[in-house]
Amino acid sequence: MAVPGKKAITQFSSSTTIIGSDEDFKVYCQPCDRDGPRLPAHGYCTNCSEHLCETCFTGHRRHTLSRLHTLLDKTNMPQTLSPATPRQPDNFTKPCPKHNIEMIKFYCHDHKALLCSVCVTLNHTATSCKVNYIPDISDKTINSTEYQDVLKELNDMAERSSETLQDLKTMIEKSDKSLKDVFTDILKFRTKINQRLDEMERQVKKAAKIIKKDNSNNMKSVKTTCIDVFKSLRSSADVIKHFNASKQANDLFMELKHAKQMIKNYEKFVAKPFEFEVKKYKFEANDAIADLLDTETEKSLGTLKGTICQYRRCLQMDKIRINTPEDGHNCYITGMTLLTPDVLIITDYQNNEIKMVDISRKSVLAQISLDSEPWDVTSVSKNEFAVTLPFSQTIQFFSVSSCLMTKQSLKVCGECFGISCHKDKMVVSYCKPAKVQILFINGTVLQTIQDENIFITPEYITANDNCIYVSDKEMKIVTKLNWQCQVTGKYICTDIPLGLTMSDYESLFVCYRDNNTIEEISGDCSDGQVVLKNIENPQAVYWSAETCTLCTSSHYYNIEDNFIKLFKLSSLNNE
Repeated sequence: MAVPGKKAITQFSSSTTIIGSDEDFKVYCQPCDRDGPRLPAHGYCTNCSEHLCETCFTGHRRHTLSRLHTLLDKTNMPQTLSPATPRQPDNFTKPCPKHNIEMIKFYCHDHKALLCSVCVTLNHTATSCKVNYIPDISDKTINSTEYQDVLKELNDMAERSSETLQDLKTMIEKSDKSLKDVFTDILKFRTKINQRLDEMERQVKKAAKIIKKDNSNNMKSVKTTCIDVFKSLRSSADVIKHFNASKQANDLFMELKHAKQMIKNYEKFVAKPFEFEVKKYKFEANDAIADLLDTETEKSLGTLKGTICQYRRCLQMDKIRINTPEDGHNCYITGMTLLTPDVLIITDYQNNEIKMVDISRKSVLAQISLDSEPWDVTSVSKNEFAVTLPFSQTIQFFSVSSCLMTKQSLKVCGECFGISCHKDKMVVSYCKPAKVQILFINGTVLQTIQDENIFITPEYITANDNCIYVSDKEMKIVTKLNWQCQVTGKYICTDIPLGLTMSDYESLFVCYRDNNTIEEISGDCSDGQVVLKNIENPQAVYWSAETCTLCTSSHYYNIEDNFIKLFKLSSLNNE
């Protein structure tokens, strides 16, 4: 302790200079204490939580990064030192992309940008941006939510890139197979003509080979890019894991920001990985050539007509709660239809109710109770729809204004389940007896098909200008009919088919309740692909072409049945 009336002797060491003693002052300048002489505190910065000497205090007011900080003078400053907060060492090694000789040391929260001191001085001053010195904030990234989220996004993006490559491979294989079929059809047709058409045959085969070669070249190009993207994403994920495990916060912080930018850059590629269109081909023979064998008017054996291979990808999911306080049970939504892009009508079989749902607001707007269980629903106009009531053998019409209102009803001969309205006609499926009917809106029957070799339990139905599709859950078949009720195609399903809906690519979606998938079937019923997996017991489905959204419901088992699920789908060829 110093003797009263005498000054303490000034001591010097290799790292600090001590002026006075503990009795002369209690607090000292913290910045100077780190690498300079120990000087008494003249003030305090509340933003930095540091005591400052007179020189540092004055400079703090002038520096770009700190001139807006709140400073307390010697009278108002804390009279004890704040506990030291450990910071990451200032070992910056990543150069600024704009100013190569400067190292990145700062982060701008407003622009989400990593900066060097020159960037801060020129474009991110304290008056316009919130900028932090990275060591002051980087500790928070260790095992942070951001760390977990970015790592998950990297892994998800890498997985999607891998899936894109697999989808492309499948598409090329289908296209190549169709071209192989083209060759077979060419040879069959070729046997009917003479040797004078050899040259035409060579020309069309050459065209097919060029397409096949282009497919192969395009496949190699996209494959290389996909692999590079995959490796880059995986590499970034590994680096982030390493920095996190080794607690290299500065590097982790910067790598996370770079990873976010990488994710943003790669998002467009993963969503739309290739620009070219992959097609499958069918050989269309020239019927007129048989009559023209002796002339040279026709110069082509036929044409290669391609249709684009559509591959859907689920991009996002949302769900809407559709149970209400008036419900006595969990919901069982067996049918749905859109009146407008935002207004969905659903049939709640379990609660004997019809509900109107606002998709944009994610809420039930109105509901109406019935005396019998409703099954399916179809829109008749923008403010009118029809519902099947199988056990009362009735089709009930409703109108929509501010509420749901009952209109006329139509008695039918049998337990009507599926219904689809197209223009001024309705197509209805019946399980007892098993049949399909085409009716006018007023109930006049135009066509009936009732054949146990075709239908046993036709439950759901959908129609467009050209055809009608019916799902039969006992036969496990989707049957295609024309408007004369003639069978024009069949698709053998992998599971029990339930709800159906037409897409905007001349195809249709079908629910498979037991294997929890939704499949897209081509319009000619020649093939199909699973577009959604692990969908819990899908029952009803409806496609919105305006929003590219698939609305689905579940067979009643648990609380999840109280939600309508919305899936955003895209085609790899037509984003």
